[in-house]
Amino acid sequence: MKFEEYVQHDALGLAELVRRGEVQPSELVAAALSRVDAVQPKLNALVRRMDEEHRRQLQQPVDPARPFAGVPFLLKDLFQEVAGWPMGSGSRSMQNVKAELDSDVARRWREAGLVFIGQTNTPEFGARNVTEPLAGGPTRNPWDLSRTPGGSSGGSASAVAAGVVPMAGANDGGGSIRIPAACCGLFGLKVGRGRIPMGPLFGEGMNGAAVQGVVSRSVRDTAASLDVLQGPEPHAPYFMPAPPRSYLEAASEPLRPLRIGFSSASPLGTEVHPEARKAVEQAARLLESLGHHVEEAAPAIDGVQLSQDFLLSWFACQAAIVDDIIERHGASPGDFEPDTRAMASVGRSVGGPELVRSQGRWNEHVHALARFQQRFDFWLSPTLSAPPIRIGEMATPRSLQLINELVSALKLSGLLRHTPQFKQVTIQNLAWTPYTQLANITGRPAMSVPLHWTPEGLPLGVQFTGALDSEFKLLQLAFQLEAAQPWFTRRPVL
Repeated sequence: MKFEEYVQHDALGLAELVRRGEVQPSELVAAALSRVDAVQPKLNALVRRMDEEHRRQLQQPVDPARPFAGVPFLLKDLFQEVAGWPMGSGSRSMQNVKAELDSDVARRWREAGLVFIGQTNTPEFGARNVTEPLAGGPTRNPWDLSRTPGGSSGGSASAVAAGVVPMAGANDGGGSIRIPAACCGLFGLKVGRGRIPMGPLFGEGMNGAAVQGVVSRSVRDTAASLDVLQGPEPHAPYFMPAPPRSYLEAASEPLRPLRIGFSSASPLGTEVHPEARKAVEQAARLLESLGHHVEEAAPAIDGVQLSQDFLLSWFACQAAIVDDIIERHGASPGDFEPDTRAMASVGRSVGGPELVRSQGRWNEHVHALARFQQRFDFWLSPTLSAPPIRIGEMATPRSLQLINELVSALKLSGLLRHTPQFKQVTIQNLAWTPYTQLANITGRPAMSVPLHWTPEGLPLGVQFTGALDSEFKLLQLAFQLEAAQPWFTRRPVL
């Protein structure tokens, strides 16, 4: 199959070709790997191919009843483990550590017929909103090679946007599905807490803030993947009952008029690019034309406090990850990136009572969003405060890295953390992505929809944040927006 034919279909479309006998899975894999060969030198989207894995899978009989029978797929190299394959996590400390078990999501995707052809690049432990790990090097955005595809699912988003696969594995602990989707002109849904299991190696990611999912070129692929992934395991921390019908079926059902509040102001009070504001304004007009009630409004969230509560848990998690890898796998501090060491140092300075109080404030943010959702179905905002930034723009200057190392060595991170300067630095680090952490903190579903491109041809998605159990409604709205303003045929020229 030639690339120009291959890229005309989404994942469900390719599976339908397999079911009709018009193409063999081996032909689809060959087309995907040919595209990898063409774009990998430019994009650096993959960290490794999985040739032995896809060959083994292709030797098995094709079950046409599987929703994604024979479709090539990429896994994110973070929390989507496959037995016998490295679980590198974007870190030099984990490059030689192989998974002993399949993750729940990998097993369910394989059972759905997806064929694993590779693992995608990610920042170290998913801790950045760009994908520029020292271990794997920076991943580039196919819409503009000087720009980032976002993070932490940047490798997956770059590969999907470039046409390697129609859908790829992703996960989201602070925006890591929605940020890359917004950067790369893709659809990205972050589901609610507990909807998809994180096991068996982990019960929850970041106290439930992190969830599994995909980035895709079509809404229906994401809906069908959610049908595959949703539902508990015996080792899951929550029992999430099965939905009354499939998400794929519900996505195309008629949608009643919604009440949607919209705003583009940053919750942190930081600058918002005119194109981000324009993206929201145009989306609001499109929603009105579709019969929805739209008015300017925003949740009464203390964005600065939310950012501090988010980062406190984030730093503590980084400390736990680093210390665990040193203890279990014999890594040395030098095996971790300077930024990771700095975050871990701050995390070690967080006392138990302080962390508990901070996570207790997550409930305050939940209540603030719930009050907003008594009036509105969704909150519409930019996904990003500006178009995709340039590679290296978020890199920590060497001088600041040296200061961080000195502070860590002198065990002064706890004192530094309580200074106004530290607070300002953390705010600036989230200034490009100030809208996404709310859904993670509150455990609510949210999605980025590719409705806007800048005059320079860069994608810039808009975000909808929903209430509990609103995945059905989000997918229905996304399906409606996709029909009204299609994006599937928009592809970057490489």
